[in-house]
Amino acid sequence: MQAYYGGLCPPRGEIEAAVAGRPAGTEILVAEDGADLAGFAAFSAIYPGPGLAGGLFLKELFVGAAHRGTGHGRALVRAVAAEAVARGLKRVDWTADAGQPRLLAFYRELGAAPKPDKVFFRLDGEALATLGRQE
Repeated sequence: MQAYYGGLCPPRGEIEAAVAGRPAGTEILVAEDGADLAGFAAFSAIYPGPGLAGGLFLKELFVGAAHRGTGHGRALVRAVAAEAVARGLKRVDWTADAGQPRLLAFYRELGAAPKPDKVFFRLDGEALATLGRQE
């Protein structure tokens, strides 16, 4: 995933420590192909939503290049959906890169609908630091 996003991959020990120290409420499902890690889905509960119903937010769905198109992504999204249903939650939300038509088609094939009335915002970098320091 780090290579896909153009980042450096930290040593295995750092990865394991980061996963072990992830924020409370963050869950990760993995897809394996034999001994290989094919991909993963990271998600968290969100509350409230319409009608005070909760849901899940799929923060990251990643399938390695060698495993794309083999059903691992579909299986991961299905597993997240199954978790939502089992917990009595009413939705699963996520974002997607607008410039990835294959990815957008994949999500539509799953039955997901884009929500053009929503806008994705991010507060990071200096803007996050500035707002976080204000009292």
